[in-house]
Amino acid sequence: MKRFFITLVGVIAMISGVYFFLHHRDNSNLTADNEKLQVVTTNSILEDMVHNVGKDRIELYSIVKRGTDPHEYEPQPSDVSAAADADVIFHNGLNLETGGNGWFTKLVETSHKKLGREVFAASEDVEAKHLTTNKDEDDPHAWLDLANGVKYVRTITNVLKQKDPKNASFYEDNAETYIAKLEKLHQQAQSKYLQIPEKQRLLVTSEGAFKYFSEAYHITPAYIWEINTEAQGTPEQMKAVLSKIKNSDVKHLFVESSVSPKSMDKVAKESGLEIYSKLFTDSLAKKGTTGDTYYSMMKWNIDHIYNGLK
Repeated sequence: MKRFFITLVGVIAMISGVYFFLHHRDNSNLTADNEKLQVVTTNSILEDMVHNVGKDRIELYSIVKRGTDPHEYEPQPSDVSAAADADVIFHNGLNLETGGNGWFTKLVETSHKKLGREVFAASEDVEAKHLTTNKDEDDPHAWLDLANGVKYVRTITNVLKQKDPKNASFYEDNAETYIAKLEKLHQQAQSKYLQIPEKQRLLVTSEGAFKYFSEAYHITPAYIWEINTEAQGTPEQMKAVLSKIKNSDVKHLFVESSVSPKSMDKVAKESGLEIYSKLFTDSLAKKGTTGDTYYSMMKWNIDHIYNGLK
């Protein structure tokens, strides 16, 4: 019995030693990681913007994964944990994450974060457009105008500089390089669409996400439903969009990558027009494919809409 207890004490000591080593090692790594700003974004578009500014000086986590619609979302335990640990949370605002089931409001409350302290709307300086079906409700798709995308980046940069002043010049330099790239693409798009006859410049999509894009690039938007939280493809909606097509010289239709093509297939059949290509709206493409960054997503949209309308 004495020998048994001596052996037992030895085993406990060995286990305790291993635990102490692993625990100490993990805590050391955690301390090193915590020297970086912990940043959470609500979707992949904001994630890419933040990455272009923060690069390797931040730890970055995106809640709504690529290919998922951010209008309606059910946060996972990992999302709640990341939000609770975050130094900064960027959301789009303009009623994107707080529309529908209001999932973001619940997440902020659960993680005990405060607006203006850890939680910031990237769209803060954007002049909002409103839904035609509800003049009191913001249209959230402001990033589809590159000039607004630049405003997002400036807001993101100012917050990162405020929260992490030791890396302020690093963030500022990255932002200026990135903004110059976005502004060049914006200017190119503004001029090229004017080459298309006005009656052909009707952009027909499933969701009415292209109001900001259309105003920036001299196009008239037409759509089946206005926002993805609404009823989709009702007889009244189909009739209205078909009427707009009939009164134009539009050459092609488009469908978004994040919605079912079923309703647009019906419009194509009724109108006799083909769907030219998919467009990016609420999400970037999977990493390693075309449209996996904000810049390449916008370039894809600009080029394919231009070619399809022309």
